[in-house]
Amino acid sequence: MSTPAATMATTTTRSLSTTAPLAARKAKSDSIINPEYIARIANIRQHLFAEAPPALRMARNRHLRHWTIHRAWLLLQRQQREARERELLRIQQSMYTANEQLRTSAGPGTREEGWLYRVAQEKKGVYGPNAVPIEYARYQSETPARQAWNHEWKR
Repeated sequence: MSTPAATMATTTTRSLSTTAPLAARKAKSDSIINPEYIARIANIRQHLFAEAPPALRMARNRHLRHWTIHRAWLLLQRQQREARERELLRIQQSMYTANEQLRTSAGPGTREEGWLYRVAQEKKGVYGPNAVPIEYARYQSETPARQAWNHEWKR
């Protein structure tokens, strides 16, 4: 009697190909091996899997110069950014104080307090005569329009 392990070892599996495996492999390798193909593959591998360039090697003085210039550049950028932020803050604070003065001052003639502030915040005519902000001109939707831009549109 044979054991199940012995019968399993002698069982062969059949592949989908009707060609003998060795013959198919040999035919494939014959058609691939030509110098142009090998050069193409080498070129592709060289550019796809290129190694990272080596790290920059600088002498001590050159490295110190580079580091000093880099830190000076970062310092200049920080100073410019902070100056820009200070200017914007100054403008915003002056707008706030001007609006507060309008809000707390009495209107001309018999107008009540805050009338000038309300009139200043109305923004009439900012978008042109009889115009509305572009945000209100087109209703909000979740999907884009079928025609993105109408080039023939005239006012």
